[in-house]
This record gives sequence, C-alpha cells and structure tokens, in this order.
Amino acid sequence: MGLKIIVCAKQVPDTTEVKIDPVKNTLIREGVPSILNNDDANALEEALRIKDKYPDTHITVISMGPLQAKDMLIECLAMGADEAILASDRKLGGSDTWATSNALAAVIRKLGHFDIIFAGRQAIDGDTAQVGPQIAEKLGIPQVTYVSEFEMDGDTIIVKRALEDGYERIRLKMPCMLTAIKELNKPRYMTIGGIYEATKKEIPVWTAEDIGVDLNTVGLEASPTNVFRSFTPAPKGKGIMIEGDGEKELARNLLINLKAKHVI
Repeated sequence: MGLKIIVCAKQVPDTTEVKIDPVKNTLIREGVPSILNNDDANALEEALRIKDKYPDTHITVISMGPLQAKDMLIECLAMGADEAILASDRKLGGSDTWATSNALAAVIRKLGHFDIIFAGRQAIDGDTAQVGPQIAEKLGIPQVTYVSEFEMDGDTIIVKRALEDGYERIRLKMPCMLTAIKELNKPRYMTIGGIYEATKKEIPVWTAEDIGVDLNTVGLEASPTNVFRSFTPAPKGKGIMIEGDGEKELARNLLINLKAKHVI
C-alpha cells in the first residue's frame, strides 16, 4: 500500500514529578524526568497498527525541542517507527503553539509527500490542543480532532470523534490530520530488539535554516501568547469533623453547623 505517515510527538516533563517555584511561580524542571507525551503515544500506536496491517507503511516521527528530546525519539523508534527527526535551534526556542505549528509545518513540507499526520490531542504540559489543528490549517488539509476510533476503506478514512455529549462518525480523504485521545488504543511497549535497533539509528537535527521557516514566525518574539504565571492552587481549609452519639445526633449536629454557616 506504501502509506507514508508522519507522527508529531513532544517530550514533556513527567507531571507527577513537577513542582512550582513559590517565589518565581514557574515550573521547576531541574531533576524532573521527561517522557513521551501521553496522547502522542496513542498517535504513534495507531500509526504502528496501520504498519502492522500494511508492512510497507513508512512512519516518520517529528518533534521540536532541545537536543535531549532525542531520548524520546529513540523510544519512538524502539516502539517501531522507521525514522525520527528533531527540529532544534535557539531561534525556535520560546515558541508558543502558533509559532510551534509554523516550525512543524515547515518540517512536514521539507519531508514532502505524506498520507496521514497523527498527533496527540494535547500536551500534558500545556493542555491547549492547538498545535495539531494549526498544522493542518497551515498545510491546507482536512482534520479531525479527538479521534477515538479509526478504520480505513481504501483511500478513505473513517473515524469516530468524541464530543462532550456524544460522538461523530466522519469520513474523509487522505492526506489529513488526525489527533488522538487515550480511548483510541493502548500504546505498546518497546521491545528489546527494537531498543537495540533504535540506538543504532541516526536522528537528524534540523535547524531553522534547514527547514526553511520564516524566522519572523517562530521563536519567543514571534509568539503572540505567553505564560503569565504558573502556580499551584491554594490548599483548602481544614475540614470539620461532625461528632455525635448515633446517626440522629450526627444528623442534628450537621444541620446545626450548616445553619450556622447559612448554607441552609
């Protein structure tokens, strides 16, 4: 079948380990482990399932970030991707979602022909769900977000899109962009053989000049949005324990407390 699939992936801090600097109100990243973004793992898994069915499918994983993101891309290769490319350049640093999508769209244009682009719904360190749709808009291709089921019928794709109050079933042609949610599949583990082969592969690092992106559309200065402040919610006050001998007295004391606070 010879499909060419591109998967957009991001290395993110493990949110179970993230802490906030109480003075600067910024994330403390030092010593925090980085992982493959959860939804991006689902996106890669769906691409790998297509490859399982059509072995001549070629999967390229692309990412933008610091050089340490190579570790995450090696993980993607070990899971079964054919190649990985990292866009890394100080000129790309500080990009918001709009600027990031400009850079990734430039990477995809440089790669040339593709049939499907998979991306995660959103990154756990930003939760904006904007980059995938923005890439599709800049490439001028149809898109479906929040994909929870996927199937192919020739050159037609049929997906189930999750909504707050139900689902949509959508049919679209390739090329297209699809963003995945966790309900789509369960990502596979890396294999020993996959890890061994992945460590032997070279991961090209492309600069802003390499991808040919307009420098006025990437980086911190070109980003129309920025993070004003990061903070942890204020802790809740200490709870009140209602005491009493038996259910009736407990209920009576609870009502007294609620009335005293003008709740009832």
